[in-house]
Amino acid sequence: MGKIGRNEQCSCGSGKKYKYCCLPKEQAGIVRTNPEAALKISLLTEIEAIVAVAIEKKQKIKELGVFILLATEQGDAWLLEITDSDAVQLARAGEALEIPIDEKSDTIEINWSHTYDLSNKEFELTAYSDKSKTVMEDYPSREVNAAIKRIRKRFPSEMLEQVHVDPAA
Repeated sequence: MGKIGRNEQCSCGSGKKYKYCCLPKEQAGIVRTNPEAALKISLLTEIEAIVAVAIEKKQKIKELGVFILLATEQGDAWLLEITDSDAVQLARAGEALEIPIDEKSDTIEINWSHTYDLSNKEFELTAYSDKSKTVMEDYPSREVNAAIKRIRKRFPSEMLEQVHVDPAA
């Protein structure tokens, strides 16, 4: 990875200039090894945090890069990915589930279990395993939709298209 200029956009995805974002952290000795490693650490940390909120049966929505972490008052927690509308459940009815993430040195592989759709102001999940559809009552579909719009504004479409890596490559 090449050296980033002080006035360039920070590689962490915050949308801020490097000199206002990660440069002060690096100068203070809080060094990131690379953006991928920082995302792995952040993603797993944020997943643990959103699961803890779900166990308390509180609602929270957190944006992290192209991901949305969702905790509901029903005690469910989900990791949502906005480019392909993939989803995986992290907690159910206040109980933590196994986190289906495989970390490699250069990628993060997530075993997505569902896709989601927010049309008709409803949060609808479709299981990959049997294509069954479930409408999740009382899920904050409007707030999740607003988070998706904010993320799409934050990242150029060219960058969003490069999120997924072809496993055959």
